[in-house]
Amino acid sequence: MNKSDLVTKMAEISGLTKKDSQAVLNVILQATKKRLSEGDQMQINGLGTFALSYHPPKQGRNPQTGETITIEGQNKVLFKPAKALKDNLR
Repeated sequence: MNKSDLVTKMAEISGLTKKDSQAVLNVILQATKKRLSEGDQMQINGLGTFALSYHPPKQGRNPQTGETITIEGQNKVLFKPAKALKDNLR
């Protein structure tokens, strides 16, 4: 499912227009990005928690040349599903 499909499904379920559904989704995404960029977690009850995890630099190898390279450290987004979501999927 891509963003357009999600907006369409949100509009069907909520009775909102696609334009309004897209606006709601954009606000949720912006709020999540803002919270994560500030170093906070974003918890949505019944869905789960989004959080950042820092992965430090590490050594890697160029598969074509075999040369050792350093892969920069980076933040990655983690998602931990809520118990309600996990129970609903069983």
